[in-house]
Amino acid sequence: MDGNTKLIAEKIAETLNADIVELKTSKKLPKEGFAKYFWGGKSVIFGEKPKLINKRIDLDQYETIFIGTPVWADSYTPPIKSFIKQYKIQSKRIALFASHGGNGAEKCFAKLKTALAGNEFIGEMAFLEPKKNLQESSDRAMKWAESFLKM
Repeated sequence: MDGNTKLIAEKIAETLNADIVELKTSKKLPKEGFAKYFWGGKSVIFGEKPKLINKRIDLDQYETIFIGTPVWADSYTPPIKSFIKQYKIQSKRIALFASHGGNGAEKCFAKLKTALAGNEFIGEMAFLEPKKNLQESSDRAMKWAESFLKM
């Protein structure tokens, strides 16, 4: 929404020469101010699953998937919830990353692991306000991604 998670995803994709997909929903989401936080928290609490308008992704061609999300109310975003429900991801190697404003990443990762049961989790990394800590966050994302090249 505000580009923090996208920034990290781009650094990971650049480092690994990987494909990248940004989930898009049919309903436009608030991008700033109180409405963004109110809508985000409400959406997580009520378990909303917005309709995704992305072209179908062939996950069979991937052994490893990186899933990134902002942390909203100690959880992952509703578009990620929709993605997990739509694709029923199984038997993949999954790395999780999250951008956050101060806390909640551990709870977010635990919830993602529960929702994605049946997969092997190979790593997780939280990034505190990546755009405010641009160089440090970029360096950490690239170093983390490089560690998967050795696996």
